[in-house]
Amino acid sequence: MASALLGRLARLSALGRGRPPLLTPAVEPCRAGTGRRAAVSSSSGAILPKPKKTPFGLFRIALVVVPFLYVGTQISKNFAALLEEHDIFVPEDDDDDD
Repeated sequence: MASALLGRLARLSALGRGRPPLLTPAVEPCRAGTGRRAAVSSSSGAILPKPKKTPFGLFRIALVVVPFLYVGTQISKNFAALLEEHDIFVPEDDDDDD
């Protein structure tokens, strides 16, 4: 009962805003540039063409991730050295050989 009521409220609120409800399947293909494709066929039954494939996708990801990881590592190393220099955070050397 509650799920039917929530589904009906979701459809009514989506209709009021002029958007299709979230829980219904997409019938028409997504607009270009959205990056999401929920339908493989049109409403007439025709199969849609294959989506565009981004060449060198993994290479582009690595090209962005690796330099930022390196810069982040350098910043944290320098900040840790600054904290230790000003005796803000210095790990204690405990000898637990008792």
